[in-house]
Amino acid sequence: MKWVAAPAVLSIGLLLAGCTPEQQRGFLPAGSTDATNLTPGITGLWVTSWIVLLAVGVITWSLILWATIAYRRRKGQTGLPVQLRYNMPIETFFTVVPVILVLGFFAFTAQEQSKIEARYDNPENVVQVFGKRWAWDFNYVKDDAYFQGVQVQTDKAGEPKDGTMPVLYLPVNKKTEIQLETRDVIHSFWVVEFLYKKDMIPGQVNYMSFTPTKTGTFMGKCAELCGEYHSMMLFEVRVVEQDEYDAYIDSLKAAGNKGQVEGDLNPNQEYFFGDEAKAENE
Repeated sequence: MKWVAAPAVLSIGLLLAGCTPEQQRGFLPAGSTDATNLTPGITGLWVTSWIVLLAVGVITWSLILWATIAYRRRKGQTGLPVQLRYNMPIETFFTVVPVILVLGFFAFTAQEQSKIEARYDNPENVVQVFGKRWAWDFNYVKDDAYFQGVQVQTDKAGEPKDGTMPVLYLPVNKKTEIQLETRDVIHSFWVVEFLYKKDMIPGQVNYMSFTPTKTGTFMGKCAELCGEYHSMMLFEVRVVEQDEYDAYIDSLKAAGNKGQVEGDLNPNQEYFFGDEAKAENE
């Protein structure tokens, strides 16, 4: 076993030492490692899991190769080699090790998930996001301003035209809560570099809590097939300094976008809230 394990460990060490930055983050999107306060933990869980699985794979392949060579039929031999009915040490090993691996993966995943799903008691910034076929509305709750998006328009090359992409602005290093709702069918709010997405379900409010830790522009999209133009349900997240964020909020108010977009624009309101909503509308 020693002569099998030692080369395996050495090979893994040499392989990791020569990894590019892209490989070291597990081929996750560029810029995702420090996009929010949660992405380092997600990246660590992802990369560590692949390292463990790679080590298990190398050991398994080495043992298969060793058994193939050590117990091959030699020249002059006939028939089957001596058969073993059982081997308690090996059977115990192949039972205990997988159980330990499964429990370990579960424990670290549950630990990371609890951090991701935790909500801030007092978020510094709150944004209410409405998904709709096939665009986005953003209510900047604490700043009493809103943005209403339209479906992204593309040119002949299929690239989004300037000025048609909905943009969500967030101040850097501020505890942020995103309240997720939908006006029609199920959508999914996904900022690619944030390494996390969450469904938007009719009649239900879901939440995402995080702190953006890096300025820049990040790609967002709907990650739930929602109809004909699902592929065009795109948006951008721009994480900016506080003064730039304040200037953007002022520009929204100056353009008449002061206040909040109401939820009663939901075309499924009667279905989800029944006769009371119908009576109010009448």
